[in-house]
Amino acid sequence: MDDRIHEHAAVLVDWSARIESGDDVVLSVDEGAHDLAVAVAEQLGERGANLVNVYRSDEIQRAYLQAHDDDFDADPDYEQALYENADSVLVLKGTRNTAGMADVPDDRQQAFARAREEVREARLATDWVSTLHPTRALAQGAGMAFEEYREFVYDATLRDWESLAAEMDRLKTILDEGDKVHIDAPGTDLTLSIAGRTAVNSAASVAYDSHNLPSGEVFTAPADAEGEVTFDVPMTVRGTRLRDVHLVFEDGEVVEHAAAAGEETLAALLETDAGARRLGELGVGMNRGIDRYTDNILFDEKMAETLHLALGRAYDACLPEGESGNDSAIHVDLIADTSEDATLSVDGEVIQRNGVFRWEEEF
Repeated sequence: MDDRIHEHAAVLVDWSARIESGDDVVLSVDEGAHDLAVAVAEQLGERGANLVNVYRSDEIQRAYLQAHDDDFDADPDYEQALYENADSVLVLKGTRNTAGMADVPDDRQQAFARAREEVREARLATDWVSTLHPTRALAQGAGMAFEEYREFVYDATLRDWESLAAEMDRLKTILDEGDKVHIDAPGTDLTLSIAGRTAVNSAASVAYDSHNLPSGEVFTAPADAEGEVTFDVPMTVRGTRLRDVHLVFEDGEVVEHAAAAGEETLAALLETDAGARRLGELGVGMNRGIDRYTDNILFDEKMAETLHLALGRAYDACLPEGESGNDSAIHVDLIADTSEDATLSVDGEVIQRNGVFRWEEEF
């Protein structure tokens, strides 16, 4: 086994999930993530944690959903109890077929998701962490040779997370103290209200209220938006390629939308519910180990010299106690490249120009 798999497992268990002796851990394993699961299980055993394995497979899920009549039992007690009694859930992604669910009707997938809302909330209430093991299918989806993709994944994942956390805390402090964010770039002139919101230093650890490995972003929840924004990084959403998405906001709500590709899907997303037309997140990528787009949001939104905005649900961690943010059934991230002709300002002061922060020598 590649030594980096063991290193990945150790980072996940120690830095990301902060597993301790006696913790009850659910290990959710994709069909292609077997090697990483073995390494993680070893780490959990060494720490004296309790382990339950859950095997995930798109082929199994496809067979079940295709055969079902759509009348799903809501939140089965046995499934909900698993997560309600867990301290941590470690999700190891690593599919062998990125299109394994392609022929399952959207309405059936949505019906199943709605029938598991409380189960999902119980899982999200744990110290959960999601990570990814490189597979040939994922490499193919990224347009890379497997060996090349494996190097990419480990460059993004095996970082000096403590140092990056310290750097990202500088941006968190600026956003926490700020009232207005302005983004200026070709096709973008957008002002966001962030007064009273709390930014999350997403340093790949539950200690930072961060649940992805790799991570490397600072994000907050805008209270309002005014102006226009263009997202020039292509993204696949619901199986459809979105390219050059352009949104116009008035009083915090999308009033105009267009896309060079995937406009019908974009329109459908915006019609999901009232909250789908409002923003739930502003995120700034800071992981310089991610040096290319792979059409995988786990990596792409963390890439340095990018920012992203999410339509839909806001994260509670960004909101004042007792305040509810934007609510929606969706949370769809859209990404913009900020490496050229772009500035990010807070309360009138430029804090990033062409992807470089004011504390960096190149600024």
